[in-house]
Amino acid sequence: MVGQHFVAMLVNHPWFRLAWISASERSNGKRYGDLPWRLANPLPEEAARLAVELPKAGAAPKIVFSALDASVAGEIEGTFATAGHIVLSNARNYRMDACVPLVIPEVNARHLAALPMQKKKKGWSGALVTNPNCSTIFLAMALGALWEFEPEKVTVTTLQALSGAGHPGVASLDALGNVIPFIAGEEEKIENETRKILGKFSEDGFAPAAMCISAQTTRVPVVNGHTEVVSVGLRNRLECGEIRKAFEKFAGRPQELELPHAPRRAIVYVDPEDRPQPRLDVERFGGMAVQVGRLRECPVLGYKFVLLGHNTIRGAAGAALLNAELMHAEGLLN
Repeated sequence: MVGQHFVAMLVNHPWFRLAWISASERSNGKRYGDLPWRLANPLPEEAARLAVELPKAGAAPKIVFSALDASVAGEIEGTFATAGHIVLSNARNYRMDACVPLVIPEVNARHLAALPMQKKKKGWSGALVTNPNCSTIFLAMALGALWEFEPEKVTVTTLQALSGAGHPGVASLDALGNVIPFIAGEEEKIENETRKILGKFSEDGFAPAAMCISAQTTRVPVVNGHTEVVSVGLRNRLECGEIRKAFEKFAGRPQELELPHAPRRAIVYVDPEDRPQPRLDVERFGGMAVQVGRLRECPVLGYKFVLLGHNTIRGAAGAALLNAELMHAEGLLN
């Protein structure tokens, strides 16, 4: 599913041209157009004509977007980076690596300064940049907007869409009319990745943020869109209006540079008390903005709110593409 969003978003891109598609031996040699297409929009003809190849370093263009499963991503992505490719990865394998930046451009673009370490410590002639877990992206953007208020404690419960499990994903008899209160590895990703993203980078490496995060993750019968219910404790007491204003004004390098896939507003506050909702809201803003609502006081931690993000667009393919756009604009793809 993430790979197909990469294809859809790269077609007609103003800076990048889709020139190569790779997959496993099952698809090797076939036309991409002969494989099942799962997105609502039609398969772009220029992508349909491409022949699928095996993932061999050297045969691919310099810039490679990876939607590989974690079971194979580690070895393949490392081989490509060693061979001189610039890999934009959606896989988890290198996210917590001491030499690899885990980037959300609005939050920690400065972490791209870690790239020279890869050549020195890993011997890569190329580079590898990762985007976070989908749920992590949405939470870290919200916390990034509140960073000046010094978040200290965070609890988050996710209601994650079925598309996050890929295709065919969760069996229908398990998913319909049900909530599954466990997604393997997700809670650890949210807790650890968020602290790396909001931490500091120096020549000594990454120092994670000191705040405490507790995550619970669930799978719910929604097609697209991860909802998160968040409570946060800040160092100083504020009015809810100040927090809302911080959400509404939040922006970063993508907005400054007007990158092609950057939402005009990284976080959009929605007013109705029963919003945001996946069915009504997740496709808005091209799926690239995080939507926040129901901001109010929390008797336990101080403040609570609900957020929503498109898990396969901003939470996956769109996240990696925005990283590449930032690197292009900053001259890091030369």
